[in-house]
Amino acid sequence: MSFTFIHAADIHLDSPLKGLEKYEGAPIEDIRNATREALKNLVNLAIERNVSFLIIAGDLYDGDWKDYNTGLFFVRQMTRLQQAGINVYMIRGNHDAQSIITKELKLPDNVKEFPVHQPTTEVDEELKVALHGQGFMTRSVTENLSKDYPRKKEGYLNIGILHTSATGREGHENYAPCSVEDLIAKGYDYWALGHIHLREALHAYDPVILFPGNIQGRHIRETGEKGCTIVHVKDGSIDAYEHQAIDVIRWEVCTVDVSFAETMEDVIEEARMQLEQLQQQTDGRFLAVRFQLTGASPMHNQLIVNKEYVMNNLRSMAITLGDVWVEKIKFNTTRLVDLDQLKEQHTPVATILEFLENVKEDEETLQLLLEEFKDIYHALPYEVKHGEDGFHFSDSSALKDRLQEVEDLILYYFQTKEGAR
Repeated sequence: MSFTFIHAADIHLDSPLKGLEKYEGAPIEDIRNATREALKNLVNLAIERNVSFLIIAGDLYDGDWKDYNTGLFFVRQMTRLQQAGINVYMIRGNHDAQSIITKELKLPDNVKEFPVHQPTTEVDEELKVALHGQGFMTRSVTENLSKDYPRKKEGYLNIGILHTSATGREGHENYAPCSVEDLIAKGYDYWALGHIHLREALHAYDPVILFPGNIQGRHIRETGEKGCTIVHVKDGSIDAYEHQAIDVIRWEVCTVDVSFAETMEDVIEEARMQLEQLQQQTDGRFLAVRFQLTGASPMHNQLIVNKEYVMNNLRSMAITLGDVWVEKIKFNTTRLVDLDQLKEQHTPVATILEFLENVKEDEETLQLLLEEFKDIYHALPYEVKHGEDGFHFSDSSALKDRLQEVEDLILYYFQTKEGAR
């Protein structure tokens, strides 16, 4: 017998995505609705491919519902699958653990949710498939759940469903940890994992152990195509599996090398070329992009001084390409000026630059400066003190970066004055 099933995880339905309002021109509603649209795409795909069942390996929800609309939307989508004769097997993860979701709706009969107290097995006698799983009772599950999973059922295709950090992944809490060897030892044919948002096969075949990643990127740390895994079964064994993109908004970092740029127009044009290439890879999806300007460039000082001009011209250019939103622009270029050579000229500018260089190497002076800044800490806006670009008043490296920007400003005005002579 041959059939297919879909393995998905980390849907994070109605993820609140806080803080979008602070981004100029952010398509807030489009981004907030993206998880719903991606779930619709998942259901559409299951119906179009006539799959036998769908697996959701945890974190269907992003947390407790603010109202019943989130649950009602899920019920509507599962009803569509029920009408198509497609069963759904799901477990709870750390974001939708039993203790977190306080509201409840009766799900259609085609949805089978595994308990949270112990692992159990669901059997499809017609397909000869045994599915084993256990959900999270609480958000923080630190024990190895896989060790208590049932032994494989002989004569069946055995699938384990587990929400886990496995051996640990950067940026993800270490929940339900286990090793690849632990999972192999169960003798299952396929392990449908969830929790890690980056697609990854921990074991390619016999058994397949796989994270499909989340179905929709939610911010710039979740770049690239997102979706689910379609698994093909033939004669009781895993025959093949493939990734299928179902995201509706694609997050990408657009790296623009401005090493050879001589004018602002050169920078904007290079950014346009890189962005157009990214658009060609998104199959018409809305693109949320972060520009990252890099390279040792003669334009470095001009870029630093004219950040607002550069940022707004890049945003304007992106608007003309359509279905693009610029989330942020990062300036990571470096200067071409030889500071050591400049210092040897013994000019007032050289003296100032040498002083700044000495300060950057003097940890005691840096700490004294940080102490001075602490006096105005409480008056600063939240975004200045926190987040990716926040200024950490205990971190001298952040102060060094600001001192380097001061150097760039001095060099820019010095070079501009010299050029005017």
